[in-house]
Amino acid sequence: MSHVTIYTTQHCPYCISAKNLLARKGANPTEIDVEASPQHFAQMLHKSKRRSVPQIFIGDRHVGGFDDLAILERKGELDALLQA
Repeated sequence: MSHVTIYTTQHCPYCISAKNLLARKGANPTEIDVEASPQHFAQMLHKSKRRSVPQIFIGDRHVGGFDDLAILERKGELDALLQA
């Protein structure tokens, strides 16, 4: 399974939805809480060019946020990304 990284905050409903979807797919993402560390927020901003959470990376690919992840799932493309 591909390595998954998700930048989150603790009270973000989209972050929770993204983690739940990934869990249903058998992924165990590395979660980075950007509220806990300004350095992690800066890292997320540099890598994704976005300020909102969640920001999801599968392998080296920036997937985007929860809506982007959900679109990949609806199109049947998420499983292949996770297995790559």
